[in-house]
Amino acid sequence: MPTFIRHPKDFWTGFIFLLFGLAAVYIGQDYPMGTAGRMGPAYFPTILGSLLAMIGLIAVFRSCVRPGDAIGKFHIREIVLILSAIILFGILMRGAGLVPAVVLLVLLSSYASPQFTWRASLLLALGMAVFSVVVFVKLLGLPIAIFGPWFSF
Repeated sequence: MPTFIRHPKDFWTGFIFLLFGLAAVYIGQDYPMGTAGRMGPAYFPTILGSLLAMIGLIAVFRSCVRPGDAIGKFHIREIVLILSAIILFGILMRGAGLVPAVVLLVLLSSYASPQFTWRASLLLALGMAVFSVVVFVKLLGLPIAIFGPWFSF
């Protein structure tokens, strides 16, 4: 890492923000922009990408000015567990339904924490499942199966 970068965490965060922001602006170039009153398909990604790139640029600049800690250990096990939980949630929503998908998502992602306990994770998973059913199915009326076709005997 070059010596002018005093805060590596801010630098890499800013770099990622800058990269995604510029990518959104670049992808939005192929669509008509429109105006603020009549927005085209490129308006939202271009404006949002520009704001994200500016935030990234500020973070990169700040990393050269403000001292900070070095980047710690890269936690690959935790990242794989959380990404697997999200992918399984998407797969299970259609076949298993909302409740099993939410329960598995919460249990698998909480297993990534060093403070993981089965009791607390099960309580959280059940609470999140009830909350999801109440908010998304009952209050918002979304057509989501609480228990999917895999559980219809």
